Amino acid sequence: MNKSEFIDTLAGHMGIARGEAEKMLNSFIDVVTDVLKRGDEVNITGFGAFTVVQRAARMGVNPQRPGEKIQIAASRAPKFKAGKGLKDAVRA
Repeated sequence: MNKSEFIDTLAGHMGIARGEAEKMLNSFIDVVTDVLKRGDEVNITGFGAFTVVQRAARMGVNPQRPGEKIQIAASRAPKFKAGKGLKDAVRA
């Protein structure tokens, strides 16, 4: 399901206009993004947690020159961990 299909499904599920559903989803994405940029996390009980993880610097291989090693810089990356409620619902 892509973003557009998700918005249509959300609008139908909530009985609201597609434009309102799109605003809700975009606001959710914006809020989660802003919180993660600050280094905080978003926990939604039963659904999951959005966090930021620090990736250490490491050596890698240049994809254009497989024999050449390159240094990959340390970076921050978003992570999502599913909560118990979501896991149980998917397994059922």
